[in-house]
Amino acid sequence: MPHQSTLILIIVAGISLAFVFGALANRLKLSPLVGYLLAGVMMGPFTPGYVADQALAMQLAEIGVILLMFGVGLHFSLSDLLSVRAIAIPGTVAQLLVIPLLGAGVGWLAGWPLGGGVVFGLALSVASTVVVLRTLQERRLIETERGRIAIGWLIVQDLAMVLALVLLPAFSGVLGGDEAGTGTGHGGGLVALFEPRTVWQALGFTIAKVAVYVAIMLMVGRRVIPWVLHYIAHTGSRELFRLAVLAIALGVAYGSAALFGVSFALGAFFAGMILAESTLSQQAANETLPLRDAFAVLFFVSIGMLCNPAVLLVHPFLTLAAFVIIVAGNSIVAFGVVRLFGYPYRIAFAVGACLAQIGEFSFILATLGVDLKLMPEAGRDIILVGALLSIIVNPLIFLVIDRLGPWIKAEDERAGLGVTVSVLHPGAPVAQGNAPAAGKPAEPEPEADAALPPTSLANHAVLIGYGRVGSRVGEDLIAKGQALLVVEERRLVVESLRARGIEAILGNAAQEGMLEAANIAGARWLISAIPNPFESANLVEHGRIANPGLHIIARAHSDDEVAYLKKYGADLIIVGEVEIARGMTARIGRDIAADEARKAAPDPRETPPASASA
Repeated sequence: MPHQSTLILIIVAGISLAFVFGALANRLKLSPLVGYLLAGVMMGPFTPGYVADQALAMQLAEIGVILLMFGVGLHFSLSDLLSVRAIAIPGTVAQLLVIPLLGAGVGWLAGWPLGGGVVFGLALSVASTVVVLRTLQERRLIETERGRIAIGWLIVQDLAMVLALVLLPAFSGVLGGDEAGTGTGHGGGLVALFEPRTVWQALGFTIAKVAVYVAIMLMVGRRVIPWVLHYIAHTGSRELFRLAVLAIALGVAYGSAALFGVSFALGAFFAGMILAESTLSQQAANETLPLRDAFAVLFFVSIGMLCNPAVLLVHPFLTLAAFVIIVAGNSIVAFGVVRLFGYPYRIAFAVGACLAQIGEFSFILATLGVDLKLMPEAGRDIILVGALLSIIVNPLIFLVIDRLGPWIKAEDERAGLGVTVSVLHPGAPVAQGNAPAAGKPAEPEPEADAALPPTSLANHAVLIGYGRVGSRVGEDLIAKGQALLVVEERRLVVESLRARGIEAILGNAAQEGMLEAANIAGARWLISAIPNPFESANLVEHGRIANPGLHIIARAHSDDEVAYLKKYGADLIIVGEVEIARGMTARIGRDIAADEARKAAPDPRETPPASASA
């Protein structure tokens, strides 16, 4: 195969195999992530057939990490990050104390030096950012309190790992590995001129770099990044706007890593979080979505490529110990810390499940440990297999939590930790026995409670989505005095509607209990203003089952989508392009009619004067 086609072949093979195995996994009622990982195993050096370039695949995967973290930053404000620092910081510290101790114990039993056990334990304590974010997005939990805690925890973990990667080479000789320089190994550009010479200089230098980076992003980035996007938006070129969004996400991420030694993920997250303050944040998120999903798939494929399944046979007990530490150890520590801070069981279980797997930083730590002769190569292979198994099992953990939902809800209510605020509208009745814990604000999460009381509205319109299309529909209905209930995923939009006295539910309409809470059985119209035909068809189908007499209106972009939505029961499907053309021709038709009317009308100059008697 010519060298020039290596990149193309990796992308083609990776996406094609991911599609095949992902579809098969979905058919077997498993998470598509399992299929993506198995596709990577098939492309790796430990299975027969095509062997992809691992280094190149990991670089492609990093693009997925950057775009994913940039997208999360667009939905995550600085105030959200600061609001969870009180639990994210001590939680990360507890995790980095307990899990490395367990890892050191396993390393000691395996006969490794102290440093090998420490590196092993550190690698088992760092959750995969990509896995957590995909899980939160699939479950529409990004903007919930449990989502904010999990993401804040990840950010603190990333910062801690930056320090760990700095200190490991410095302490390598003390921990039983090769003597190494104390430089960070991350810094680049001008920063590399000031590399430190001692351990304490390395630590202080890294903290200073991170502090300078945060200060620059908050003081300069908050002005420059939104200004650039607004300037490009006024050019009217969607292509330039899309390029600007990608340039900001990729450029800030790479520059942050090259100049300040922070991870690509952290740099992209800060860029997105700063841009979130702009009114163009939603459009920016939409522009990056297709690329983000494609490259995120390549990330999971690249993980599978690193996995050597033979480790299960050569080191079964060590692999089992690593798997138990990853899944049970991390989740128990996280669960205990969250409960210690007085949060409800539902949040503790969710955060614990989010952190019960490992990923990208674990691979970096394991590779560094092997390079420094702190840990044998078998340790790295065990970490990789443990990561693969933990990612495969992670969706099953959430499935178990879902099954335990009624019990978790009962425990929260028994402890007085339930939801106190109705998500339907301000002033709605509060369920009894649901006081917040230890002064913690109640969490209005629609997805947390399938038994939400339905709205009192009847013969009303249920509008799904309040974006560019939905907001125009909604405002027209409000102006006409039509009873309206909105289902929307963006918290700020929901809060704005409620402030105006308009009933709104925060969450995704496809989630259990949402349509019931909107009283779809008593509604007159269901209006799906979301652009995704697959999600829309699911809503149409459930709405038609719940209310056979419901008038269902949806939007589409093609004739195929129209047929697809009609198949599931939509009464009227509006195609944007068709309506635009219809509006244009209608205007032309009115102009032509006006011209003909003027021609047919008698000329007033030729009209005889009225008689005096008249």
